[in-house]
Amino acid sequence: MRLLVTRPLEDAETLERRLAALGHQVITSPLLTIAPRADIVIPAEPYQAIALTSANAIRCLESSRHLDGLRHLPVMAVGPQSAAAARQAGFENITEAGGDGIGLARHMIGALDPKAGPVLYLSGLDTASDFTGLLETGGLSTRRVIVYEAKPAATLAPEAARAEGVLLYSPRSAKIWLDLAKRQSIPADVMVHYCLSANIAAILPDAFARRVAARPVEDALLEIIGPA
Repeated sequence: MRLLVTRPLEDAETLERRLAALGHQVITSPLLTIAPRADIVIPAEPYQAIALTSANAIRCLESSRHLDGLRHLPVMAVGPQSAAAARQAGFENITEAGGDGIGLARHMIGALDPKAGPVLYLSGLDTASDFTGLLETGGLSTRRVIVYEAKPAATLAPEAARAEGVLLYSPRSAKIWLDLAKRQSIPADVMVHYCLSANIAAILPDAFARRVAARPVEDALLEIIGPA
Protein backbone atom coordinates (compact mmCIF):
# COMPACT_ATOMS: atom_id res chain seq x y z
CA MET A 1 0.00 0.00 0.00
CA ARG A 2 1.15 3.53 -0.73
CA LEU A 3 0.99 5.37 2.59
CA LEU A 4 1.24 9.09 3.19
CA VAL A 5 3.34 9.90 6.25
CA THR A 6 2.35 13.32 7.57
CA ARG A 7 4.55 13.56 10.67
CA PRO A 8 7.19 16.31 11.04
CA LEU A 9 10.53 15.33 9.52
CA GLU A 10 12.01 14.87 13.01
CA ASP A 11 9.61 11.95 13.59
CA ALA A 12 9.12 10.64 10.08
CA GLU A 13 12.41 8.84 9.41
CA THR A 14 11.97 6.00 11.90
CA LEU A 15 8.31 5.59 10.92
CA GLU A 16 9.25 5.37 7.25
CA ARG A 17 11.66 2.53 7.99
CA ARG A 18 9.06 0.63 10.00
CA LEU A 19 6.46 0.94 7.25
CA ALA A 20 8.96 -0.10 4.59
CA ALA A 21 9.82 -3.18 6.67
CA LEU A 22 6.12 -4.09 6.54
CA GLY A 23 6.27 -3.89 2.74
CA HIS A 24 4.55 -0.55 2.23
CA GLN A 25 5.56 2.27 -0.09
CA VAL A 26 6.00 5.55 1.76
CA ILE A 27 5.20 9.06 0.55
CA THR A 28 6.43 11.73 2.96
CA SER A 29 4.59 15.05 3.24
CA PRO A 30 4.91 16.66 6.69
CA LEU A 31 1.87 18.67 7.72
CA LEU A 32 3.78 20.49 10.46
CA THR A 33 7.27 21.99 10.72
CA ILE A 34 8.86 22.30 14.16
CA ALA A 35 10.27 25.78 14.83
CA PRO A 36 12.12 26.22 18.17
CA ARG A 37 11.57 29.47 20.02
CA ALA A 38 14.51 31.76 20.61
CA ASP A 39 13.18 33.57 23.69
CA ILE A 40 12.78 30.64 26.08
CA VAL A 41 12.90 31.38 29.81
CA ILE A 42 12.51 28.60 32.37
CA PRO A 43 11.74 30.08 35.80
CA ALA A 44 14.02 28.86 38.59
CA GLU A 45 11.66 27.02 40.93
CA PRO A 46 11.79 23.84 43.06
CA TYR A 47 10.13 21.60 40.48
CA GLN A 48 9.19 18.09 41.47
CA ALA A 49 8.88 16.72 37.91
CA ILE A 50 8.95 17.55 34.21
CA ALA A 51 5.94 16.75 32.01
CA LEU A 52 6.30 15.97 28.31
CA THR A 53 3.41 15.58 25.89
CA SER A 54 5.71 15.87 22.85
CA ALA A 55 9.18 14.61 22.01
CA ASN A 56 9.81 17.85 20.12
CA ALA A 57 9.75 19.88 23.34
CA ILE A 58 12.80 18.14 24.79
CA ARG A 59 14.54 17.88 21.39
CA CYS A 60 14.37 21.66 20.97
CA LEU A 61 16.22 22.10 24.26
CA GLU A 62 18.67 19.20 24.02
CA SER A 63 21.68 21.23 22.87
CA SER A 64 20.89 24.34 24.92
CA ARG A 65 21.78 25.49 28.43
CA HIS A 66 18.14 25.33 29.51
CA LEU A 67 18.34 21.73 30.68
CA ASP A 68 21.35 22.38 32.92
CA GLY A 69 20.24 21.87 36.49
CA LEU A 70 17.08 19.99 35.45
CA ARG A 71 18.42 16.54 34.56
CA HIS A 72 18.10 15.30 38.14
CA LEU A 73 14.32 15.68 37.92
CA PRO A 74 12.00 12.80 37.06
CA VAL A 75 10.37 13.07 33.63
CA MET A 76 6.83 11.91 33.00
CA ALA A 77 6.37 11.39 29.26
CA VAL A 78 3.22 10.75 27.27
CA GLY A 79 4.65 7.92 25.16
CA PRO A 80 7.73 6.04 23.93
CA GLN A 81 8.98 8.78 21.61
CA SER A 82 8.84 11.45 24.30
CA ALA A 83 10.53 9.08 26.74
CA ALA A 84 13.27 8.26 24.22
CA ALA A 85 13.87 11.96 23.54
CA ALA A 86 14.25 12.62 27.28
CA ARG A 87 16.72 9.75 27.57
CA GLN A 88 18.70 11.11 24.62
CA ALA A 89 18.81 14.52 26.35
CA GLY A 90 20.48 13.01 29.43
CA PHE A 91 17.56 12.29 31.76
CA GLU A 92 17.55 8.98 33.62
CA ASN A 93 14.41 8.88 35.78
CA ILE A 94 11.73 8.58 33.10
CA THR A 95 8.17 7.30 33.36
CA GLU A 96 6.07 6.63 30.26
CA ALA A 97 2.36 6.86 30.94
CA GLY A 98 -1.04 7.79 29.57
CA GLY A 99 -0.65 7.60 25.80
CA ASP A 100 -2.15 11.08 25.40
CA GLY A 101 -2.33 14.34 27.37
CA ILE A 102 -5.46 13.37 29.28
CA GLY A 103 -4.03 10.00 30.28
CA LEU A 104 -0.70 11.49 31.33
CA ALA A 105 -2.45 14.14 33.43
CA ARG A 106 -4.46 11.47 35.22
CA HIS A 107 -1.31 9.48 35.94
CA MET A 108 0.55 12.50 37.28
CA ILE A 109 -2.35 13.59 39.50
CA GLY A 110 -2.36 10.12 41.04
CA ALA A 111 1.42 9.81 41.35
CA LEU A 112 2.57 13.25 42.55
CA ASP A 113 2.15 15.15 45.81
CA PRO A 114 0.69 18.65 45.30
CA LYS A 115 2.80 19.85 48.24
CA ALA A 116 6.10 18.65 46.74
CA GLY A 117 6.51 21.55 44.30
CA PRO A 118 5.29 22.64 40.88
CA VAL A 119 5.42 20.62 37.66
CA LEU A 120 7.46 22.01 34.76
CA TYR A 121 5.52 21.43 31.55
CA LEU A 122 7.65 21.81 28.39
CA SER A 123 5.34 22.15 25.41
CA GLY A 124 4.58 23.45 21.96
CA LEU A 125 2.40 26.46 21.29
CA ASP A 126 -0.58 24.36 20.18
CA THR A 127 -1.69 21.35 22.22
CA ALA A 128 -4.52 18.87 21.70
CA SER A 129 -5.75 19.16 25.31
CA ASP A 130 -5.65 21.72 28.11
CA PHE A 131 -2.91 19.77 29.86
CA THR A 132 -2.03 22.59 32.27
CA GLY A 133 -5.67 23.01 33.22
CA LEU A 134 -6.06 19.27 33.81
CA LEU A 135 -3.07 19.18 36.17
CA GLU A 136 -4.15 22.27 38.07
CA THR A 137 -7.71 20.96 38.41
CA GLY A 138 -6.13 17.88 39.96
CA GLY A 139 -4.26 20.03 42.49
CA LEU A 140 -0.84 20.20 40.83
CA SER A 141 0.73 23.64 40.44
CA THR A 142 2.10 23.83 36.90
CA ARG A 143 4.52 26.10 35.02
CA ARG A 144 4.07 25.79 31.26
CA VAL A 145 7.05 26.85 29.13
CA ILE A 146 6.44 26.97 25.37
CA VAL A 147 9.63 25.90 23.60
CA TYR A 148 8.51 25.50 19.99
CA GLU A 149 5.81 26.21 17.46
CA ALA A 150 4.48 23.65 14.99
CA LYS A 151 3.87 25.61 11.81
CA PRO A 152 1.38 24.26 9.25
CA ALA A 153 2.54 23.20 5.80
CA ALA A 154 1.60 25.43 2.87
CA THR A 155 1.37 22.56 0.36
CA LEU A 156 1.37 18.79 0.13
CA ALA A 157 4.00 16.82 -1.75
CA PRO A 158 3.03 16.30 -5.42
CA GLU A 159 3.04 12.53 -4.85
CA ALA A 160 0.39 12.82 -2.10
CA ALA A 161 -2.40 12.31 -4.62
CA ARG A 162 -1.09 8.79 -5.26
CA ALA A 163 -1.52 7.66 -1.65
CA GLU A 164 -3.97 4.90 -0.78
CA GLY A 165 -3.76 5.52 2.97
CA VAL A 166 -2.95 8.49 5.24
CA LEU A 167 -1.50 8.42 8.77
CA LEU A 168 -2.86 11.13 11.06
CA TYR A 169 -1.44 11.90 14.51
CA SER A 170 -3.41 14.86 15.85
CA PRO A 171 -6.72 16.69 15.36
CA ARG A 172 -4.78 19.73 14.16
CA SER A 173 -2.89 17.78 11.49
CA ALA A 174 -6.16 16.20 10.36
CA LYS A 175 -7.64 19.65 9.80
CA ILE A 176 -4.54 20.77 7.88
CA TRP A 177 -4.70 17.62 5.74
CA LEU A 178 -8.34 18.18 4.83
CA ASP A 179 -7.71 21.83 3.97
CA LEU A 180 -4.67 21.16 1.79
CA ALA A 181 -6.23 18.14 0.07
CA LYS A 182 -9.26 20.24 -0.86
CA ARG A 183 -7.12 23.14 -2.12
CA GLN A 184 -4.97 20.81 -4.24
CA SER A 185 -7.91 18.72 -5.48
CA ILE A 186 -6.50 15.54 -3.94
CA PRO A 187 -9.15 12.76 -3.67
CA ALA A 188 -8.87 12.22 0.10
CA ASP A 189 -12.32 10.59 0.17
CA VAL A 190 -11.02 7.46 -1.59
CA MET A 191 -8.13 6.95 0.87
CA VAL A 192 -8.09 5.02 4.15
CA HIS A 193 -7.31 7.28 7.11
CA TYR A 194 -5.31 5.65 9.91
CA CYS A 195 -5.92 7.70 13.05
CA LEU A 196 -3.98 7.63 16.31
CA SER A 197 -7.13 8.35 18.33
CA ALA A 198 -10.90 8.72 18.08
CA ASN A 199 -10.56 12.50 18.50
CA ILE A 200 -8.63 12.60 15.23
CA ALA A 201 -11.10 10.37 13.42
CA ALA A 202 -13.95 12.65 14.52
CA ILE A 203 -12.45 15.50 12.46
CA LEU A 204 -12.95 13.56 9.21
CA PRO A 205 -16.15 13.73 7.13
CA ASP A 206 -18.56 10.87 7.81
CA ALA A 207 -18.06 9.38 4.35
CA PHE A 208 -14.30 8.94 4.79
CA ALA A 209 -12.93 5.47 5.45
CA ARG A 210 -11.02 5.42 8.74
CA ARG A 211 -9.39 3.05 11.17
CA VAL A 212 -8.54 4.03 14.74
CA ALA A 213 -5.68 2.68 16.83
CA ALA A 214 -6.72 0.77 19.94
CA ARG A 215 -4.26 2.85 21.98
CA PRO A 216 -2.86 6.31 21.15
CA VAL A 217 0.66 5.06 20.46
CA GLU A 218 2.49 4.44 17.18
CA ASP A 219 2.79 0.68 17.73
CA ALA A 220 -0.99 0.41 17.88
CA LEU A 221 -1.31 2.47 14.70
CA LEU A 222 1.07 0.11 12.89
CA GLU A 223 -0.94 -2.85 14.16
CA ILE A 224 -4.09 -1.68 12.37
CA ILE A 225 -2.12 -0.96 9.20
CA GLY A 226 -0.47 -4.39 9.23
CA PRO A 227 1.81 -5.84 6.55
CA ALA A 228 1.35 -5.11 2.86
